[in-house]
Amino acid sequence: MRIATTIFLTDESISPVRLAVELERRGFAGLYLPEHTHIPVSRETPHPSGDPLPREYCRTLDPFVALGQAAAVTERIGLGTGITLVAQHDPIDLAKQAATLDFLSGGRFTLGVGFGWNKEEAADHGVDWANRRASTYDRLAVMAALWADEPTAHDGKYASVSASHAHPKPVGGGRPRTLVGGGPGPRLFARIAEHADGWLPLGGGGLTEALPRLRTAWSEAGRDPSALHVVPYGVNPSRGKLEHFGELGLDEVVLQLPSAPEPEVLRTLDAYAQYL
Repeated sequence: MRIATTIFLTDESISPVRLAVELERRGFAGLYLPEHTHIPVSRETPHPSGDPLPREYCRTLDPFVALGQAAAVTERIGLGTGITLVAQHDPIDLAKQAATLDFLSGGRFTLGVGFGWNKEEAADHGVDWANRRASTYDRLAVMAALWADEPTAHDGKYASVSASHAHPKPVGGGRPRTLVGGGPGPRLFARIAEHADGWLPLGGGGLTEALPRLRTAWSEAGRDPSALHVVPYGVNPSRGKLEHFGELGLDEVVLQLPSAPEPEVLRTLDAYAQYL
């Protein structure tokens, strides 16, 4: 099983360059970074794991800039977002950013897609909260149109693009690997089968019950069963937990690192090395 990592990189934590170099040197499979553009002080939305909100949420580095630094000093590790708040982005700009990072890294980019929890942050971006999921999928369709081999248009309710020349293209053709986060359910699984390459479940709990339903939705959409990626994300590891993921047929897991200065992060990497 490939062992990747995620961390809230901030202006107070280990740097992207130092972390990427140490991940590759130790044999870890990848680095995924979260996204928050800002956290309004007037926040009324509770964080799903409870309050107070951890300090790092207010200080996150831009994931695409940080991953660009990581790409420049590595050759093998995967580079991903976990997750990109797609509804908060102009999809034409986001398509360019994702394709450029994938191109410059030699096809190592994974686009993790999420819908967000902070209503105040989304509102500052002009997001209609009730329709943020539909808006996200419309934006993904715009991005897919720009990544297509031939100029392709998309005319959607929330986002559109005319048939256009847009380069670079993702290295593998079509989209970079795209994983959608969110709680299990028939609507999410149907949308994953339509728009993505797999699921990015937070923590990995409940997969024994959820995976058969996702695989059914995937099959009903006519997708190749071998092409489905399920990547538990933000996992606090144990030997038993990782063995369970392997028994479920998963081949990648993303372990949570502390948002901390370099010495603490490297100590955690050394502890996680037992799972490699």
